[in-house]
Amino acid sequence: MVNIEEFIASVVKRTAEELYGTGDNIQIQKTRKEFEGDYTVVVFPLLRASKKSPEATATELGEKIVESTPEIKSFNVIKGFLNLSVDASFWSARFAEIVQTENYGIAPASGRTIMIEYSSPNTNKPLHLGHIRNNLLGYSVATILKANGHNVIKVNLVNDRGIHICKSMLAWQLYGGGETPESSGMKGDHLVGKYYVEFDKHYKQQIKELVAGGMSEEEAKKSAPVMVAAQEMLRKWEAKDPEVYALWERMNGWVYEGFDVTYKAMGVDFDKVYYESQTYLLGKSLVEEGLKNGVFFRKEDNSVWIDLEADGLDQKLLLRGDGTSVYMTQDLGTALSRFEENKLDDMIYVVGNEQNYHFQVLKLVLKKLGYEWSDNIFHLSYGMVELPEGKMKSREGTVVDADDLIAAMIGTAREMSAELGKLDGVSDEEANSISEMVGLGALKYFILKVDPKKTMLFDPRESIDFNGNTGPFIQYTHARIRSILRKASESGISTDGFSEARLLPEEIELIKTLTEYPAVIRTAGEQFAPSVIAAYAYDLAKQFNGYYHDHSILKEECSTTRALRLALAAEVARIIRSAMSLLGINVPERM
Repeated sequence: MVNIEEFIASVVKRTAEELYGTGDNIQIQKTRKEFEGDYTVVVFPLLRASKKSPEATATELGEKIVESTPEIKSFNVIKGFLNLSVDASFWSARFAEIVQTENYGIAPASGRTIMIEYSSPNTNKPLHLGHIRNNLLGYSVATILKANGHNVIKVNLVNDRGIHICKSMLAWQLYGGGETPESSGMKGDHLVGKYYVEFDKHYKQQIKELVAGGMSEEEAKKSAPVMVAAQEMLRKWEAKDPEVYALWERMNGWVYEGFDVTYKAMGVDFDKVYYESQTYLLGKSLVEEGLKNGVFFRKEDNSVWIDLEADGLDQKLLLRGDGTSVYMTQDLGTALSRFEENKLDDMIYVVGNEQNYHFQVLKLVLKKLGYEWSDNIFHLSYGMVELPEGKMKSREGTVVDADDLIAAMIGTAREMSAELGKLDGVSDEEANSISEMVGLGALKYFILKVDPKKTMLFDPRESIDFNGNTGPFIQYTHARIRSILRKASESGISTDGFSEARLLPEEIELIKTLTEYPAVIRTAGEQFAPSVIAAYAYDLAKQFNGYYHDHSILKEECSTTRALRLALAAEVARIIRSAMSLLGINVPERM
């Protein structure tokens, strides 16, 4: 497959060397829409060698290129910028290549292994709206990196230990009456989350009573009976008390079953799941190594720290005085074991922007310990997701539950699709399938089209609009093309002879957009940016809709022109389907 920009660059470089003895530092970019041409050459770096004005240099270069390169049909010069127009036959040949390339846009194997960690839930409550952005972002970036030829390992680190887990366990023991997911009809993660809320309710009540009895609020928070009992339960868990451990395993099992249902509904998965209970001790040997080498220091209370003040940060705790580890200790050990076990080239953490400082410290500490691969750790930071007030209430009144939001999206998609007649004539089963595809597509697209670093406002109803920059608009474009292709097949119309047709300017523009797909995938992979794919898919769908509005396909009388338009439509549908799959979005065959 010819890389068009590389081809243009080689032609310009070769010609400049013939004329001026140098072709270095020449910049080539796509010609802006208000000017005639396909690619623009910035000739200013050649002026020292040409000893001519920018206009004269550009004109001389353009004349020589057109004379020696059949693929370039003409040129024009505007203020020293050389605009080159590519011949239609060149675009026709590129389109034929696209049609013949089975996995168009997908890069060959790179030999790089990249691990990406996302989700990272706590086992004391269900997944929420923030987890949705995290999971969709992590899964899409993993899929894009695979399309760039990398070996990708998708992992989840489950936070399954700590005081917050014990709070749910204790509340279930005290107030649960033996309730289970089976007896209650609740998903396991929702049931455990219910008892986390229950703990908080009793804890606040006990604090209130202790304060009323004359205790300070700070003392009451420490002395509340449920908090004291939860801390004792954590000590027992760490000592592997059989009864506490069995309860922990049972309730976590409920949560994992619930999570699996949500992950399946979201369309995300993992190659490996790590558990904090199995990794939290990993970093202790690294701390000992750092102490021995003078990287860390020990304070009087026996705690271990690193001083990063010279690096513009502060002092960071790595081991408590009682020898217990902190998150940083665990992350140091986990990072080392992952790089060594999997021979990683890169490690990407998809974690909210409130942890920016943590990952800055993690990389720096590993660097000071002598691990050069720390430069290959990347924190894919993202902002909060907010909902318009009053649009949707959460289960607990504070956090929007992922299951509730997914169900609401599918319900809204069905309602709006039915209102617009998109479900006319389809079976109930097909209507359910389309509603799920559209609801989830709307949710995923709306979240992934935004730069991850930005805090975003997610409006469920706005995201399901069938017009504008939305998932359903792109999905409907695909369904519309598939309908055209079915009708063509039923009528015996084929794409045979499409390469003989003469291309219209609008058809060349569509082909140019199709040729950009591999570069779009490459850019999205380099920037870890699903938003790049989303923007491309929308632009392609919008461009095709404009073309289809102005040019008939099936009613076109010239058979070669009809064949070309049908082939173009088929390739647009294929690339839309491919691009949307990189966002984790399915597209319907009919709507």
